[in-house]
This record gives sequence, structure tokens and C-alpha cells, in this order.
Amino acid sequence: MTQKTSNYITKLRNSKLRPTKQRIKICEALFDRSETFHFTIRDLYNLLTNNLVHKISLATVYNTVHAFKNSGYLKQINIDSNNNYFDTNTSHHHHFFDETNNELIDLKNEDIKKIELKKIIPGKKIKSVEVLVKIEPE
Repeated sequence: MTQKTSNYITKLRNSKLRPTKQRIKICEALFDRSETFHFTIRDLYNLLTNNLVHKISLATVYNTVHAFKNSGYLKQINIDSNNNYFDTNTSHHHHFFDETNNELIDLKNEDIKKIELKKIIPGKKIKSVEVLVKIEPE
């Protein structure tokens, strides 16, 4: 067993999932990358089913992604009520969303000046502020 496979099994078990061949393939698609990966569940499912010899169900992809999100391995970015993207970069950062290409693009914290909020909610504190900038062609 390789170190990568061992790491994937640990992530799966930490997410309360049994390490199956299909779930390890999901891990490879998500975490065996040099750059951040932004995706919808349908995008990931299509990527996996186009490259897999073993069958994998949409439900397995959905459940695995949500288990990883709940365990802190993925971040969910809600674009609108119909579009939920996931991000392998779980740090606090911002995004551009290209509405033409349906593409999420990282925007570094240093590219945005300090954000000042004028409204607070009594009994609540701000956990984080993340900006989503929607873009389209000029």
C-alpha cells in the first residue's frame, strides 16, 4: 500500500466511511492534485465515470463528498440555490465565479482590502468573511 493510499484510507475513516475501491478513486480524483480543485458533484461524477473501470454510483459520490465536507476536508461554496461547488482548499479565501464558463477561480485574501461590516447580529460573532465575485464577459 502506498503512502497516498494510506492517507486516503485515513481520510475516509476519519469521515466515518468504509474505504472501498470506489471511495479511494474519489480520493485520488480530489486530493492527488498539485492545485486547488473546484467542482460540483455532477462534475466529479462525470470525471470519475469517464475514467473508471469500476462502476460508481452518483449516490456514493454525493455521500463521500458530503462526508468529507463535514469532516473539514472540503469546503462548500454556494453560488446560488441551484449551484453548489466544493473546494479542496479549505482555508478562508475568496472566489471569482465565471458565470459564462461556470468556473470557480480562487481570489487571494491579499487581493481584497479590509472588509468592514456595519451590521452585527446580537449574540453572534463573525466566524469568517468570504467574498464571491460573479463575473461575465464585457
